[in-house]
Amino acid sequence: MEIIKLREDYIKLGQALKAAGLVETGVDAKYAIEDGLVSVNGETAYQRGKKLVDGDVVAYQGQTIKIKK
Repeated sequence: MEIIKLREDYIKLGQALKAAGLVETGVDAKYAIEDGLVSVNGETAYQRGKKLVDGDVVAYQGQTIKIKK
């Protein structure tokens, strides 16, 4: 499980995927999210700009990201 430490109050979903190294570019993140391949807290996410806060868990292609403050 990858941990992403927040510098602000939140990080956007597309940015989190890139920061964790799960996608190479913002475009890759956009298509993965639009195609319904990414879930946040167990629910499929379709918004690249979805704000992730402390405690959120993102899953993509068998990889997991946890957001920490």
